Amino acid sequence: MTLQDPTRALLADPYAVYDELRATAPVHRIIGPEGLPVWIVTRYDDVRQGLADPRLSLDKRNALAGNYRGFRLPPVLDAHLLNMDPPDHTRIRKLVTRAFTTRRIEELRKPVRRIADGLLDTMAERDRADLVAAYAGPLPVIVISELLGVPEPSRRDFREWTDAVLLPDPDHPERAKEAAGSLVAFFSGLLAHKRERPGDDLTSALIAVRGEDTARGTGRGADRLSEDELMSLVFLILLAGYENMVQVIGNAVHALLTHPEWWAALRADPGLLPAAAEEFVRFESPAQLAIRRFPVEDVTIGGTTVPVGETVMLCLGAANRDPDRFPHPERLDLRRDASGHVALGHGIHYCLGAPLARLETEVAIGALLERFPRLALDVPPEELRRRPSTRARGLIALPVRY
Repeated sequence: MTLQDPTRALLADPYAVYDELRATAPVHRIIGPEGLPVWIVTRYDDVRQGLADPRLSLDKRNALAGNYRGFRLPPVLDAHLLNMDPPDHTRIRKLVTRAFTTRRIEELRKPVRRIADGLLDTMAERDRADLVAAYAGPLPVIVISELLGVPEPSRRDFREWTDAVLLPDPDHPERAKEAAGSLVAFFSGLLAHKRERPGDDLTSALIAVRGEDTARGTGRGADRLSEDELMSLVFLILLAGYENMVQVIGNAVHALLTHPEWWAALRADPGLLPAAAEEFVRFESPAQLAIRRFPVEDVTIGGTTVPVGETVMLCLGAANRDPDRFPHPERLDLRRDASGHVALGHGIHYCLGAPLARLETEVAIGALLERFPRLALDVPPEELRRRPSTRARGLIALPVRY
C-alpha cells in the first residue's frame, strides 16, 4: 500500500491506512483531499492530548494564508462553536448549556421511542427496506427537529440542503451554493417564527437566553449571543444532531448484522445497551477526523514539530483503533470498557450533544431488536457502499430483510 494518494487509500480502507501511519510515526505530513498539506495525528495519546491543547486553535484566522481552504459557509452560519477558541467559545458554551439541560434531554426518552416505533411500524408494512433511508436517516432528523421546534414540512428540505453542502457535487458546484442560501433563509425564518410564537423547544430557549443577555450585557465581551452566533448555533445543533447520528445508527446496525453473536447477546440482555452505545462509536467513529486545528505557535506532537499556522487533523478513527489503548481494536466487543474513546471529542470541545447521542443510540437499537429480532442483511456485505468521505464514516444504504 502506498500513501502517495492518501485520499484514495482512506476511502478504500481507512483502518489499514491508520495502522500503517501509526506504526511508522506518530505524526505525518500528507497531502489532504483539497490538495494542500496537512499534519495527521493517529496515536491515541497524541490525539487525546491534542483535543485539549489550547495551542491548537479552531479559529480559521490562525491558519497560514494559502495553507487552508476548508468548508465554506455563509458568515451567518459560520459563527459557531467549532470555529471558536476561548473566551468566545467559553461564553457561548455557557449560554447553550443553560438551555441544553440534562432534564430536557432525559425528557426526550419517551418521545424518541415513540418516533422509533412509528418508523418501525411503517417498515413493518413490507418485509425488506433500506435501513438508512427508512430508519437511521429520518429518526435523528425528527428527534433533533422536535427538540429545536422545526416544523415538520421543513425537515425533508433541510436534509437535502445539508447533504448538498456537506457532499458537494463536483460537476454542479452551484448546487452547494444554492443549498447554503436556502439554509440561511430557512434558519432566518425559523428564528423569526419562534420570536413571534415561542414554544417549549430549544430554539425558543436560546432566543430567550439571547434576549436576557442582550438586555443585561453592554459593551464588548458581554455574556450574550450575537444574531449571527444564535443562527449559527441553531444550525450547528441541527446539523450535528442529524448528520452524526445517521452514521452512528447505521454503523451500529451494520456492526451487529455482521457480528450476529452480539445481536443475540443484546437480545438476551438489553442491559448491555449503554456499554454497547460506547463500543459502537469506538468501533466505527462517525466522524473519523476532528475539526481541523491551527497551532498558534510551533507545537511538538509525538516528537514532531508542527509549525505555527499549518493544518492539523486529529484522527479520531485511528485513535479509537489504537491497540495500545484498546486491545484487539478491530474486534467488536460490547462487553469492552470503551470509556475514554474520543469519538465524541475531549476537553472543552467535547460534544455538547453527547447525552442525546447516547440516549438516541440506546433507544434506536433497542426498539429495532424488539421489533425485528430476525433482521438480516439483504445483500452480501461486500456490496454495501460507504459515503465517499474521508471525514464521515457511514453507509449510503443498508438493505435489510426481516
